[in-house]
Amino acid sequence: MDNRKDIKDAADIELLVNDFYDSVRNDSVLSPIFLKRIPNAAAWPQHLRIMCNFWETVLFGNGNYRGNPFPKHLGLGIETIHFDRWINLFHKTVDHHFIGEKAEEAKDRAEKMRTLFEIKLNQSGENSFRHLV
Repeated sequence: MDNRKDIKDAADIELLVNDFYDSVRNDSVLSPIFLKRIPNAAAWPQHLRIMCNFWETVLFGNGNYRGNPFPKHLGLGIETIHFDRWINLFHKTVDHHFIGEKAEEAKDRAEKMRTLFEIKLNQSGENSFRHLV
């Protein structure tokens, strides 16, 4: 029996964010990238709070997140393989826990962020993504 429900509140966002970043921290491709900005276990709770605020703002428009996430991604050596893995893990996490309109919106928004970040990183001269050329 499928007990999944749609993303409906802050508790759902927290479940999504915590489970997703558990996957990221255990991923051989993504964990080295994240370690460059979040070097120890003590730094993760703050990052998770920021990400919960970010996704609550993206999905529910509550305005808890203020800032520009892009600059924090400069200088990390992010390549297409990292974006591919990030999207794959994000979709798996959403699909594992949720089903519905907001769940689909979360995946769609993540795809759009990925595209925007790839374009901006390419324009910054930091990376050259072959599939965008």
